[in-house]
Amino acid sequence: MDSWTLHWLDASGNLADFRAEVTGEFAAAYQTLSRLLVPPRLDILIQRLPGETIPEMGIVGRAYRSSMFSMTLDPANPNFLASLRNGMLHRQIIHEVHHCLRMAGPGYGWTLGEALVSEGLAGQFVRHLLGSAAEPWERAVTCDDLLRTPADRQALDATYYDHSAWFFGTGSQPRWLGYTLGYQMVEQWLAGAGNIDATTWINVPAGTIIDSAVAAGQISLKD
Repeated sequence: MDSWTLHWLDASGNLADFRAEVTGEFAAAYQTLSRLLVPPRLDILIQRLPGETIPEMGIVGRAYRSSMFSMTLDPANPNFLASLRNGMLHRQIIHEVHHCLRMAGPGYGWTLGEALVSEGLAGQFVRHLLGSAAEPWERAVTCDDLLRTPADRQALDATYYDHSAWFFGTGSQPRWLGYTLGYQMVEQWLAGAGNIDATTWINVPAGTIIDSAVAAGQISLKD
């Protein structure tokens, strides 16, 4: 892991009992990524924050910029050990690294549509590298339901949108709708794009994927 520096933040809780296993998952993710591209230089913050992770996982990642992301762990969460040992942490690392790579190119995005594409690309990138199934948040809404009530293109172009409502279900939208829609949009685009190279995986314009989703009926055009 020559390009990655792990920073262990101990003030909020010690992770000594899991340090070797966590480090091993980062090393494995580094090797996974190396099969496709040269891993970027990254600072990675690792912290223990009880109650501050995704309940179903006991972990949560967050990308801050092209050169840094964090991974928050909660060993007190009953799902933590499973996430550590069944590949979930490995997949989350790859997911966050893709965010960093995209931030170094076109950026995560400022509109809802750009955010949907960035999250969908990160999820499909994990699937491409590891052959893994969609995560729970990437299949939270059925494909039929997405097509029955397609998102409005005008909403996707909005800069001021409620990210928490779309992605975390804090409003009227179903929980994880944004992750599922983005994942399906990128899957639809990939079906027609064929084999793509590493540069395209990272830098494809959001508009390309959104236009594909419109053509497939995943996004509606309203007068």
